[in-house]
Amino acid sequence: MAIASFEDHAPDAPHVTDYDERHHQTYWRLLDAAAEKADWCEVVRIIFGIDPAAEPERARLIYDSHLARARWMTETGYRHYLKPPRL
Repeated sequence: MAIASFEDHAPDAPHVTDYDERHHQTYWRLLDAAAEKADWCEVVRIIFGIDPAAEPERARLIYDSHLARARWMTETGYRHYLKPPRL
């Protein structure tokens, strides 16, 4: 499976972005891994294709920001999908 292109910082906009739309499956995977208490280094290696030993600061940043965005999506962002489509 090819690894998608990721920004180092997940969005922090107050609305769902195109980036969120492209990476919603990543957010689900992160939430599942966090619920299972998976080692964040392994998660970063598998999901983002980053070696945390070679790039520890970047690896932690990408993990933390994307997990935070995933949590935001479950607390607030999901409302975007409940709105009726504009005609």
